[in-house]
Amino acid sequence: MTEPMRIPLLAIVGPTASGKSAVGMALARRLDGEIVSADSMQVYRGMDIGTAKPSRGEQAEIRHHLIDVADPDEVFSVARYQELAGTAIAEAAARRKLPIMVGGTGLYVDAVVRGFLFPDEGRNPAVRARLERESAASALGAPALHARLATCDPEAARRIHPNDLRRIVRALEVFEVTGRPITELRRKHVPMNAYNTRLFGLTMPREALLGRIDARVDQMVAAGLVDEVRRLLQMGYDPDATAMQAIGYKEFVTYLAGREGLEQAIDAVKLETRRYAKRQMTWFRRHDDIEWIDVEKLSEPSDAALEIVTRLGDWLEEADTVLGRTQGRHRRHE
Repeated sequence: MTEPMRIPLLAIVGPTASGKSAVGMALARRLDGEIVSADSMQVYRGMDIGTAKPSRGEQAEIRHHLIDVADPDEVFSVARYQELAGTAIAEAAARRKLPIMVGGTGLYVDAVVRGFLFPDEGRNPAVRARLERESAASALGAPALHARLATCDPEAARRIHPNDLRRIVRALEVFEVTGRPITELRRKHVPMNAYNTRLFGLTMPREALLGRIDARVDQMVAAGLVDEVRRLLQMGYDPDATAMQAIGYKEFVTYLAGREGLEQAIDAVKLETRRYAKRQMTWFRRHDDIEWIDVEKLSEPSDAALEIVTRLGDWLEEADTVLGRTQGRHRRHE
């Protein structure tokens, strides 16, 4: 039986402030595509400045998906993202548009590109709440639970940081409820491998990236990020909600509560963003199917887009065939 032709999917990943959105826009213009955001915070309404969402003009020019699909007090799971992104990709392909995934949330990208399944097995709110209470009651906190995890699921313990309470609790919850390690639970699910994917990562020298991060934070503050956080609080959103714990929001919540000064908050955002960028690179560097482009050597996003188009070569011809459109669209000039 002939295997059905898989939907082509182009993915642009990399650390925050590396220019993914601009390159994604340039590619969408050149390749007649639609953008599927892979950013875990851009899904939330009202969180625009701090998540660096595309402007209204950009969204009017190129159709974007997975932006503004949840309120800040909603629980937005990876499974939900996976489902919505799959729908968006299929709809874009049905319109004969090339789906272009753009973002730096590695788990979201992997959920779609590598087809991970996220079952509800092993979920028990009562067990989870008890484990969280045990962590709070212990002098050691999360590391105490991490030590327990190391005895029942050593592989998960090696993968999870000792202070990552949420993931530690989830792994222990699965083990207590199912009697099996979460590592084993994940292994039994076969990747769906639904797309014909090409992945490109944007990178640059560390000092250049750090400079971009600092400049971006300063631009966000100048654009009104503090007022955005204040407005969300005035709308009644809980400062402890998951969305409000995002970098650039939790720090200004602290500032607005009078617990630190503005400059302290700005410096904290820059520091946490730098740390996040490092974690992003660690995540993406694990995968050997990502083709890296040093954007520092390219003067404009359109130059990076042209470099990607050049590397894609025959893949684009195949993509046009699958999408049922006239070949050669990728030769369009911007």
